[in-house]
Amino acid sequence: MSIVIMVGQLILGLSILVILHELGHFLAARAFGIKVEKFYLFFDAWNFSLFKFNYKGVEYGVGWLPLGGYVKIAGMIDESMDTEQLAGPPQPWEFRSKPAWQRLIVMLAGITVNIVLGIFIFWMLTVKYGETYTPNDSLKYGIVPGTVGEKMGLKAGDVIYAVNGIPVKRFEDLTSTDVLLNRSVLNVLRGTQKLDIPVPAGILNDLSDHGIDQFISRVPRTTFAVDSVVAGSNAQKSGLLKGDSIVAINNHTIAFFDELQSQLLLDKNSKIQLSVKRHGELKQLTAQVTPEGTIGFAPKIDFPKQDTVNYGFFGSLPVGASKAWGTFTDDAKGLGKVFKGDVKFNKAVSGPVAIATMFGSQINWVRFWSLVGLLSMVLAFTNLLPIPALDGGHSLFLLIEMIKGKPLSDKFLERAQIVGFVLLVTLMVFVFGNDIVKQIVKH
Repeated sequence: MSIVIMVGQLILGLSILVILHELGHFLAARAFGIKVEKFYLFFDAWNFSLFKFNYKGVEYGVGWLPLGGYVKIAGMIDESMDTEQLAGPPQPWEFRSKPAWQRLIVMLAGITVNIVLGIFIFWMLTVKYGETYTPNDSLKYGIVPGTVGEKMGLKAGDVIYAVNGIPVKRFEDLTSTDVLLNRSVLNVLRGTQKLDIPVPAGILNDLSDHGIDQFISRVPRTTFAVDSVVAGSNAQKSGLLKGDSIVAINNHTIAFFDELQSQLLLDKNSKIQLSVKRHGELKQLTAQVTPEGTIGFAPKIDFPKQDTVNYGFFGSLPVGASKAWGTFTDDAKGLGKVFKGDVKFNKAVSGPVAIATMFGSQINWVRFWSLVGLLSMVLAFTNLLPIPALDGGHSLFLLIEMIKGKPLSDKFLERAQIVGFVLLVTLMVFVFGNDIVKQIVKH
């Protein structure tokens, strides 16, 4: 059932984005009197569709190949590669007969819709929920680094008080793209010692394999107690009770939850001696650790306080727009790191499998719309790339036409379209296979 929910959310999210993107092209074309022949969600390869109907001269349908969607615009060389209509003289209702500036607007309309949609989603989320964050100065015991953070020199209990000399106000900012993409220097307080720890240029390679929590855990270092014990678990068999405080494992002192987790991983598949405080008395219990490094209880964690900022309806607009545009610029920075060689291409890209995993196996509408907003900006950026068969490629050729004062030849556009289509199909196959490999490696 969890797989069905993940796939269902993925299809719903991508369908919303594709339909609205293509609607942008559709409305712009109609506004300039250009005939639109087809409007499809997914591709009807070899003219096979799951569903279709005609309305006012336009064929609307759902194709069987879930690799996006398209609108077929009369008189345009596109992914359909239907060049028969180009054999005759240009008709006034065809794409090719319109001025270059109108055709450019038609090409950029889908990208524009995705940008507007991304801004709108983040705006509405900010209106509804505001911004909830953990003040960095409310962390009593510092951070918990993961394997990637430890590799770069961070230690549990470190206090990151500034980045590049600028004080950190929000704990969540420590894992932001501003920190990860800009070769930042973390200003760290370790006890009474001040350290400067640089973020490696290729950190995204490691995070692609291990996840963002393996840089700095979203849960800071905290104390804990036993909140509940799983029925039939090793914790229950050992005699552990709600309200107990675990203070040592095999005589190793335990003060924080991350210390408990680390020690249990070291002792997985083994029997351990738990030193437990119960109503002021110290008790000794024996427990078996599972192969996963757990014993079977839920902790009551002393989370630091959080603050929420509410901006109001219009005040939320610049906040939402900033979040959306930040996603767009982050994509550009990430692509730049790939070209510089800081990040491997296979580490930088994610496909349907990875995106479905991001949606999760449970329905959470805040997470769903947040991801749709993010993907809308990603789709806008991707389509703006000057690759033939993408909107950016068509737009580049139109700009060249406007500079030259005459259109590029139909033969050149046909060949460019074929090259672009082959390139995109190859990329899709690579991304999908890369996703599968990543999932296999993780498990």
